[in-house]
Amino acid sequence: MKPSISIITPSYNQGKFIERTILSVLSQNVKGIEYMIIDGGSVDETISILEKYSDKLSWVSEKDNGHSDAINKGILRSSGDIIGWLNSDDIYYPNALNEVLYFFETHPELEVVYGDSNHIDPYDQFIDKYPTEEWNWERLLETCFIPQPATFLRRIVFEKYGLMDIRIRYSMDYEYWIRLGKQGVKFAYLPKLLAATRFHQAAATIAQREKIHREINDFMVSYFGKVPDQWIFNYAHAFVRSYCFQDSQRWRFSITVSLVTLYSALHWNHGITSNIWKTVFRWSGGNTKRILILWERFLIRKITNENRL
Repeated sequence: MKPSISIITPSYNQGKFIERTILSVLSQNVKGIEYMIIDGGSVDETISILEKYSDKLSWVSEKDNGHSDAINKGILRSSGDIIGWLNSDDIYYPNALNEVLYFFETHPELEVVYGDSNHIDPYDQFIDKYPTEEWNWERLLETCFIPQPATFLRRIVFEKYGLMDIRIRYSMDYEYWIRLGKQGVKFAYLPKLLAATRFHQAAATIAQREKIHREINDFMVSYFGKVPDQWIFNYAHAFVRSYCFQDSQRWRFSITVSLVTLYSALHWNHGITSNIWKTVFRWSGGNTKRILILWERFLIRKITNENRL
């Protein structure tokens, strides 16, 4: 028997894009699809667009506690055997949901299925492909290769392992994949293009890059007691790009990223691995003396500032 499916769209002030999201869902030609939009009280044109499609979907607009809370509300109100959520600026490609339902139907042992996804611009133009990979638990700890809009879960997964963590505001999907993978949940890669994430200046993946990486490092510590080196490097680059220099100032950028990397390793892991030292050495062009002098100055300044508090 073909499983039923529920799609949830968390929404807040994305009136510029949400109609394209809605149409990408409604055009899927899936019999009995349950589609609901959980809006956080938008004050732009979103509500008028939702009213336009009220006969084809269900929606609510009320204040919530953020993105994860909106997703959870939708999950709890939904009834489908399979659940996916599609952000209010993202889209599904034609026939994506039928591909997903057929895959679940023919692989009853699987609990989570993810496919390929593109990055698109505000005008629906292709930017690049999301770097999706075959399922590998160890690799997942180093990089999030699972594209959220192209991921679908059996309802039983939420019943067994809980809902989204509302304390996490930006990287809730990656935290959930890590939580499930740690419990041995069965993931599978479906090599089909299913969805697209829209890149624009207000998108969290661009506007909140440093906060996303900070959240990732925090939950890595909570799950494993330490942060993998790759996420220490990622955080340092995100921090420097958000607050300091751009890549055009090469030596300043490299030195600053090196210092933030060392500090981040101490902050989250309380130590610096040989891999991090080797990488910092390479970034500095082999100028170990300069790195050590700046590192000493950095620590002295930090200690001095803390003593003034």
